[in-house]
Amino acid sequence: MLLSILSWLLAVLLLLAVLVVVGLVLTTLRIATKAERLVPPVGKFIEIDGNRIHYVDQGEGPPIVFVHGLGAQLHHFRHTLFGRFGPGYRLIALDRPGAGYSVRPRGATGRLPEQAEIIRRLIEALGLERPLVVGHSLGGAVALTLAVEHPEAISGIALLAPLTHLEAGVREKSGLLYIPSRLRRWIVAYTMAIPTSLRYARPTMEFIFAPQALPADYMVDAGGWLGLRPTHFYATSSDVVAVEQDLGRIEQRYGEIAMPAGILFGTADRVVDIRTHGEPMQSKIETLDFESVAGLGHMPQFNQPDRVIAFIKRIAVRAFSEPISNRLHNNFKEPFG
Repeated sequence: MLLSILSWLLAVLLLLAVLVVVGLVLTTLRIATKAERLVPPVGKFIEIDGNRIHYVDQGEGPPIVFVHGLGAQLHHFRHTLFGRFGPGYRLIALDRPGAGYSVRPRGATGRLPEQAEIIRRLIEALGLERPLVVGHSLGGAVALTLAVEHPEAISGIALLAPLTHLEAGVREKSGLLYIPSRLRRWIVAYTMAIPTSLRYARPTMEFIFAPQALPADYMVDAGGWLGLRPTHFYATSSDVVAVEQDLGRIEQRYGEIAMPAGILFGTADRVVDIRTHGEPMQSKIETLDFESVAGLGHMPQFNQPDRVIAFIKRIAVRAFSEPISNRLHNNFKEPFG
């Protein structure tokens, strides 16, 4: 009798667990469907080495490629800067592989060299002649990787609050995003991650934007809803795990960068500290134009778009006015020469 009762209880518990998992999966898919309805694709698609890249491309003139940060998407630039930039430049913003509407192929790692190579191939596929690359946060690390590994492909880099150095305790700071196991990452992405993220979306975004306010139109016009999809969470977690594999090596090569370069950093950034990721760069890149902004947080393109545009254009003037022959010579100079 006791064995029969225990078996019945176990069956009930198993059924309840299955129902909970099914409920989480259905909730996740419902949230993802809502996200895609509220923020549909706005650009074009191109296949790059198995990646289906979603991008927007507007204007004419010297090209500028925009690379967004962790967990973000191309609306972080399209919504904030493109409409204010004015004529004279060709502006291209992409969803990094796995983010927004860009799709990574099975087996992709998200490592910095992999992402930099995809952007190099995108530049080639779109026929862009040595663009300036703008990178925000983790996108700054991707742009720096591009600058040291493929200097011949670009004319310069303009970085906004960039991630530049590998810090101790990254795993602890990443919280639930640090999931080394691909299988566990996939399970979490399709069960608990999205309902939990939705619950804490506002306080999380308020922290990222602090000390400035979270824009009222962030979730729809700036694409915030797109982060509430399992594929996006999986890619974001992959990026967190992958960055520590290469950033320490990449940062040892910053002295090789000879192209026009600039960094704009807020002194009140709570996500990426200017003292660790900004100020040390002044002694590492000889050509660096460093601009610190008192009281500004991690999202300068939202909070001070005109200042950001002026900064990008300042670096663009340097990048596009230097003769190509000089740029090629400088970019291939000996690292310690």
